[in-house]
Amino acid sequence: MRSRKIELISGTIEKLLNVRGWSGRLKEYRVLGIWDRVVGAGISAHAQPATIRGKKLTVIVDSSVWMQQLSLLRPEIVEKLNRSLGENAVEGISLKLGEVNRQGSPAERKAVSRRSLGAEERKRIDEYVRAIGDEDLRNRLKHLIEKDLQSKKTSSS
Repeated sequence: MRSRKIELISGTIEKLLNVRGWSGRLKEYRVLGIWDRVVGAGISAHAQPATIRGKKLTVIVDSSVWMQQLSLLRPEIVEKLNRSLGENAVEGISLKLGEVNRQGSPAERKAVSRRSLGAEERKRIDEYVRAIGDEDLRNRLKHLIEKDLQSKKTSSS
């Protein structure tokens, strides 16, 4: 009689992501998805996460004044991100001066986010799932990420 080990779907998905090298992109997506809620509208209007490599998050900041302010807030932002993620996914933050994509006032951004995802968000989601060969799995994961991002936007409103 053979014994079969029952595995949770989350464990199977995690193994698949690690084997395929997609876990980094998923971590990046998760950080991007919670950024506005974690740091608040004031900071997110002037700073947006760009990438995460390993455990280092790169954030684009729109002015040297905000760069100085965020350099003082780094430990607090790292702690809040990790608390929201439920793991120590971010150990450090690198700040870079650049252009931050603003979509109107915070109130306008919330109204738009309740309706749908923007073109840039959809493009980023497409990039996350592009490497998945199985079309059905790719579409299901894309749909799951879209729904998750929409629900995060709605709950942070």
